Amino acid sequence: MFRKAHLHFTLLCASTTIAIIILVSLLYLRVSEKNLSENQFRSFQNDIGTIASSLENISSLSIQWLERIEAQNGYIIYVIDNGTPFLYNSLRHDIDSSSQSLLTESLNAYYQETLSPAAPKSEDQLSYTVLMDNGSYEDYYITITTLYAYYGIRHNEFQFHSPSTGNSYFASIIDIEGEQARTQVILLNSLETLSVQILHQRLRFLFIDLLAVAALLAFSFFFTGILLKPLQKNQEAQMQFFAAASHELRTPLSVMLASAECCEKADVEEQKSFFRTIHREGRRMNSLLSDLLTLAHSGTNCFLIEKAPAQLDTLCLNAYEAFESLCRSKQLTLSLTLPEDVPPRCLCDADRISQVLSILLHNAVSYTPEGGEISLSLEYRKSASHHIPFRRFDNDRFLIVVKDTGHGISDADKKQVFDRFYRAEKSRSTKGHFGLGLSIAWEIVNAHHGRIAVEDNPAGGSVFVVSLP
Repeated sequence: MFRKAHLHFTLLCASTTIAIIILVSLLYLRVSEKNLSENQFRSFQNDIGTIASSLENISSLSIQWLERIEAQNGYIIYVIDNGTPFLYNSLRHDIDSSSQSLLTESLNAYYQETLSPAAPKSEDQLSYTVLMDNGSYEDYYITITTLYAYYGIRHNEFQFHSPSTGNSYFASIIDIEGEQARTQVILLNSLETLSVQILHQRLRFLFIDLLAVAALLAFSFFFTGILLKPLQKNQEAQMQFFAAASHELRTPLSVMLASAECCEKADVEEQKSFFRTIHREGRRMNSLLSDLLTLAHSGTNCFLIEKAPAQLDTLCLNAYEAFESLCRSKQLTLSLTLPEDVPPRCLCDADRISQVLSILLHNAVSYTPEGGEISLSLEYRKSASHHIPFRRFDNDRFLIVVKDTGHGISDADKKQVFDRFYRAEKSRSTKGHFGLGLSIAWEIVNAHHGRIAVEDNPAGGSVFVVSLP
């Protein structure tokens, strides 16, 4: 179950971030590619402006000048003089079908960019027959007065796609117009380099995104594993706890059922003995069920703490008197130490704090051998000068300390002894103990915004310290 949940949480955790990364990458690529194309087009326009300025300062076009411009900028140049291809075209470009198609396509794109199809209105109009992309021809018209009204150089830049070569081009047609002559210089700049640059950028982003996806999946798998580990550990602890609780409930129940069966055949005296056994085991079951309910309520809003001002020294004295006879019967020494001055009242639930004292003293009595010593002490700390050598607590707090000279608690068990479902088998083997007391004590102290800790007693055994505000 946890493995399946781990995979589901991994995909859920990573999918949203991966989608955002991919979306941001696509948006960035779109903006970046648009900027690259616009920057290159502006650069092309600047070059054409420089070339047009140079044409204004020369009297005639020379093949050497055209070759130099073509070589320096990597352009494809065609020259048309009064509608007739210039000699340079045949020298530099074989007038084959592909070259002628590229020239025709560039002119068609130019006329579609600058002219509008219309019917002739007068005899003072020239007709341009333009080959369309769908293979049809369409007539474009421009008036003669407009064509020859401007004497000088003008140019127009645009972008088009050539079906014959399969490439896109930046194109510029420079019109050099005179009184009765018109020369057109067609310059084409292939966008193949830009396309390769854009392709490489896309591949880089694809590689980066794949690495990011792999890293996110690995991180999500690791992160969700950390999140689920306490839940898995808690479930395993619960299963162990329920198994132990079931065993503890089964034992007294079996004894009670066996005693009830024996009562049917026993005489009066024997029945009294069996009734006492049933009563004793019933009390054990009742104690276990009470502990289970206390822990169950601690995880909900049903675990009520009714705080009221209480004298902790009185609570400690009552606990001492309750356990003093029990300790004496087990040949244990129980001592009580209270502050010389009457401490202030503590805002707490007196019944719950008494329950904590009972749990700690009962554990101390259960795990301390004959001849051992148990001490209960109360201290009110209101300055940093008062210091417990084995642990520092916040100032202005009550400290309740229970020491014993019993078996002690191992360092491994100290870390988990207050866990709700922890059960240390060696220290919980005593009959009547179910491994729930310290969990209940921790819940009560935590509900009071206090702390409870355990340390080793230098004289042997354990020291439990409860700190209450």
